[in-house]
Amino acid sequence: TNYAPANSAFSTAAITTAHAELLAAQTTEAQTAAAAAAARDNAVAKEWNFHNLMLGTKDQVTAQFGRNSNEVQSLGRKKPSEYKARTRKPKTPKT
Repeated sequence: TNYAPANSAFSTAAITTAHAELLAAQTTEAQTAAAAAAARDNAVAKEWNFHNLMLGTKDQVTAQFGRNSNEVQSLGRKKPSEYKARTRKPKTPKT
């Protein structure tokens, strides 16, 4: 081609170099995003595993010690005996 800019910063070689750097940066960005997504997926899977283990543990402690035990309370559950008993509302007399 006959392209010959007055400013050498806009030469074909400079444009080609900048384009190659752009593609390399985009590739690095995509790989980093994929690695972050994979790490997040791994962390979420570990969180679900822990959650399910804790649910099973609560069930096992309830089965072993009973619903109204201190061991169940130590896992963050409320004892049935600690709930306030329901009271009836008094009937209002008809006038």
